[in-house]
Amino acid sequence: MRDGMTRRRDLGPQAPRGVNGWSATLVEVAGGAEGNEYPVEGERVVLGRGPDVDLAFEDDLMSAQHAVFEHSRGAFSVTDLDSTNGTRVNGAAVTTRALAHGDRIEIGRHVFHLLLEKRDKPPRTWVIDE
Repeated sequence: MRDGMTRRRDLGPQAPRGVNGWSATLVEVAGGAEGNEYPVEGERVVLGRGPDVDLAFEDDLMSAQHAVFEHSRGAFSVTDLDSTNGTRVNGAAVTTRALAHGDRIEIGRHVFHLLLEKRDKPPRTWVIDE
């Protein structure tokens, strides 16, 4: 606030305020399937090479349950699940990190870019019993 006036900044896709209005997609840029897109749907998505994950990859450098992507408190984040080889965001090793549009995420041999896009609201639907 300056001069007694409040100014609102438009932060665009860098800072989603709520998950309901945003969609998250991981786009593979290295790792063998470049260009593939993986929608991150739901509040919690586990990624790894094991059978009990939401996004599974054949990568011997990934742990069975390597990392989790979460929508929480109006933000989108990644948490390393004590993996053997760690998780990196924009080149830095992380334990938990809030993510923004365009972040580069390295997990095993795979490298992803995060796309956050504003979602159009679906139209209201009314069901009327006859």
